[in-house]
Parts: sequence; structure tokens; C-alpha cells
Amino acid sequence: MTTLVIDSAASRATAVRLTADTLVVDLADGRTVSVPLACYPLLLQGSPDERANHRFIGQGEGIHWPDLDEDVSVENMLAGKASGEGSKSFERWLAARSSRLGSIPKVNNPAD
Repeated sequence: MTTLVIDSAASRATAVRLTADTLVVDLADGRTVSVPLACYPLLLQGSPDERANHRFIGQGEGIHWPDLDEDVSVENMLAGKASGEGSKSFERWLAARSSRLGSIPKVNNPAD
């Protein structure tokens, strides 16, 4: 059996960048992790301004986007775990977002 051991101090986020389709996180130990935004449907739906508004949580153990109500843990990124957002939850989020913004959602949940 293989066990993944993650050094939490070394794997704390120090910088975050988002492209049109990728979440890029720099870590304290010098590594850079890139993950497709398709793994995080709320980020994928976000506008550039919403994606730019983020803060570190837990001294860099995770990243929070308050405008999107999205949290991403560095440990889960390193382990290759996508968002745990379920279909029903995602649909409710899209409906609330649409009525708040008066817009039509861009895509369905790619995790399904």
C-alpha cells in the first residue's frame, strides 16, 4: 500500500494565479502546482474580478474566494482531489448566482 505524506509547512501556498483554464499555486518550498479549473466548477464560473479576490486561509494551507464561496486546500490539490461540489449543490449555487447577477450560467458542473 502506498501512502502519500505531505509536509504541511513546506506545502503552504505563497502565491495564486488563475488563467482562463488553470489554477496555479506557488508553494513555500519552491514548487508550483497547476490544476485545471475544470476541477473547481465554482472557480470556472467566476469572473476575472471574482477569481482575483482571494485570501489565504490557515496560514496558506488553503485559499478562499469569498465572492464565489469556494475553498481549495493545498493538500487536496497535491493529492489530485477535485472539488467535492455535488451536482445538486452546484445547481443551487448556479441558480442563486443567476438570480443575483441576472445572467445565464456558462457551463454545467464538469465534475459530473
